[in-house]
Amino acid sequence: MMSRTPERDLTMKTSSILSLLCSAAAAALVAVSAASAAAAPEPYIPVISKGFQHQFWQAVKLGAEKAAVDFKVKITFEGPENESQVDKQLEMVQAALAKKLQALCLAALDSKAVVPLLRKAQASKIPVVGFDSGVDSDIPVATAATDNVAAAAFAADKLAQLIGGAGEVAAIIHDQTSRTGIDRGDGFVKQMKSKHPNVKVVDVQYGGGDQLKSTDLAKAIIQAHPNLKGFFGANEGSIIGVLNAVKELKKEGKIVVIGYDAGKQQKDAIRKGVEAGAVSQDPVGIGYKCVEAAAKAIKGEPVPKTIDTGFKWYDKANIDSAEMKPLLYD
Repeated sequence: MMSRTPERDLTMKTSSILSLLCSAAAAALVAVSAASAAAAPEPYIPVISKGFQHQFWQAVKLGAEKAAVDFKVKITFEGPENESQVDKQLEMVQAALAKKLQALCLAALDSKAVVPLLRKAQASKIPVVGFDSGVDSDIPVATAATDNVAAAAFAADKLAQLIGGAGEVAAIIHDQTSRTGIDRGDGFVKQMKSKHPNVKVVDVQYGGGDQLKSTDLAKAIIQAHPNLKGFFGANEGSIIGVLNAVKELKKEGKIVVIGYDAGKQQKDAIRKGVEAGAVSQDPVGIGYKCVEAAAKAIKGEPVPKTIDTGFKWYDKANIDSAEMKPLLYD
């Protein structure tokens, strides 16, 4: 048995101390790393919509907020007071790009005017995700939206069927500048001309998604075309304008009305039979999918260029069904 010496005792003590110090240092490093991870700010994604005046955008906001929690990112959700304020939205995008953002979600009011700002985002390696409405550029890494051409074409088919395949119809579209406005207008008019030759689209007007302006435009169309058999409203503000006009001019039951989106006034009109039905998007899904795509793009994960969030037709027969309830906001 080896005898203990002062030198051997000193060596053993030194070794023990060094071992303890290494363990303490490792534990401290783990603690610091964990604290750093916990303290690291969540990626910031501004979500800029077309507006706030319709419940549609509040439903989109709910979806975006849910995705922010699920994917651990921070979002802000804003938009101009109404959907005609293109300059105001451009200012919001400019302000967002001046902040420390990691990605941008945008529903563009003008599919062309916003492109220079998107180039600025691209130059700064900030991924852009479109939602509801795309832009005339391939800069967005993804766009989460309804296939608006197909949805509006479906609305045209329904209206033609409901008026017996012949007669005069008209439409109020929200604008001629956003991708949704262009696609819904083109989808409706082109489908009617190509598939329903005995149905004549006598007028198409643009109300900026504003209920009062859309009401005035719809009344003028009805008064100018006394034989009008059908009317299409291409978003929530547009269809409310059509419904107001039909009511004020005592044409309820005389003109077949078809809408887009949801909202309490439109749902009530469908239940009462004043409106035949409408095309519903999935606004919660649109909001969720755009933030999900942005969160994945930040990490460098692949995302599909086009995210089709789908559409469904609803009328008095299925408005209260389990399938439709999640899509129909008030």
